[in-house]
Amino acid sequence: MTTRSERERILKRAHYNAFFIHAKDVMIDLLTDSGTAAMSAEQWGHLMRGDEAYAGSESFFRFEKEAKDLTGYAYIIPTHQGRAAERILFHVAVRHAGTDQAVIPNNIHFDTTRANVEFVGAKAVDLPVAYGLEPRLRKKFKGNMDLLKLENLIQEVGARRIPLIMMTVTNNSNGGQPVSMANLKGVRKIARRHKIPFFLDAARFAENAYFIKTREPGYAGKSVKEIARQMFRLADGCTLSAKKDGLVNMGGLLGIDDKAWAKTARSFLILTEGFPTYGGLSGRDLDALAQGFREVVDEDYLKYRIRSIAYCGEKFLKMGVPIVEPPGGHAVYIDAKAFLPHIPSSAFPALALANELYLAGGIRAVEIGSVMFGDKARMELVRLAFPRRVYTQSHVDYIVEVMHSVVRKKKRIPGYKMIYQEPVMRHFTARFKPVSGPERGYA
Repeated sequence: MTTRSERERILKRAHYNAFFIHAKDVMIDLLTDSGTAAMSAEQWGHLMRGDEAYAGSESFFRFEKEAKDLTGYAYIIPTHQGRAAERILFHVAVRHAGTDQAVIPNNIHFDTTRANVEFVGAKAVDLPVAYGLEPRLRKKFKGNMDLLKLENLIQEVGARRIPLIMMTVTNNSNGGQPVSMANLKGVRKIARRHKIPFFLDAARFAENAYFIKTREPGYAGKSVKEIARQMFRLADGCTLSAKKDGLVNMGGLLGIDDKAWAKTARSFLILTEGFPTYGGLSGRDLDALAQGFREVVDEDYLKYRIRSIAYCGEKFLKMGVPIVEPPGGHAVYIDAKAFLPHIPSSAFPALALANELYLAGGIRAVEIGSVMFGDKARMELVRLAFPRRVYTQSHVDYIVEVMHSVVRKKKRIPGYKMIYQEPVMRHFTARFKPVSGPERGYA
């Protein structure tokens, strides 16, 4: 625990950017759900089985067996995390497309995905359904891609310039909203017709499958694992940050069906990640991940996790805090623009709210708005991402209590000015200062 005055000094030293705050100075850490899960006793037991042979370790074959059973893909390539899989995939896709004007559509690219697309010289295009961008609107699958916009994009630029179509499940940048099986089938149909490979960004595949089970007609009687398998088999491959629904602290994979693509991908892997049977991971990591894939599709676990997040969102709504509705699978997303109407986007309202949550109660959250996406930002959101199997109901109630105190003083929360930024993914390292008095320029 820290006092308000201590947190004020800590935040100032961190240049008003939560990424610079030391973890020991955080009471409840909701910065991300990536790599922050608590591993089970079974996973810790599997760590002890780790075969650390450089090539052909038994840990890899146990991991590969579980990954193939889940996804069905012919080639499973381990990576140290999801962004490594993205980097390899986009290099491979653009090289095989043979064009220097590649366009890659997605429902909405997340920050690392967009950065890796742009790094290889391609253009990242977001094609969300219109209702997905309305925070107050309650729809079951607000993470869907607009199929008409996808078809129009293909007609406009030509299929040759689109090396692959990607879908993020769940849609992280859009409030963690799920994607329906019907929408995935629609994208697959378009991709097949135009002979364009179709890939999933499947970091939260289990949560998406649970939403399909509970919200989409015809799936209530199917297990989460069966639904997940169907999702994967609609695509030609996937990138997967196992730091989310793999329930591990480090790990990822690239799944591919195409033999030629897999061959090129393994060449890139050897250059930067390591030998294809460890891919930047230790053997014990691969064993823990194999067990994580079994545990994450447990429906009692998913029910408890998603209900806890919904509970937090419901409490926020009751006190007048606008959120992206309905709450997503891994986080509550606060609509900072609606909550702090006195702060314009140019003064970063989502950053302002995230900083106030820390000052009020030591809660670390993350801005998903103009700091992260610049002029491409569609909304000004604060994401409270819940680590898996870490916090209890009492922690959630504490978060609600802290938000009560923020609500009482929201009109006095200042905006911020960016005083330093890096050219790529600036939100990780940007520095700010509060804008007050004559500098504010707004009421």
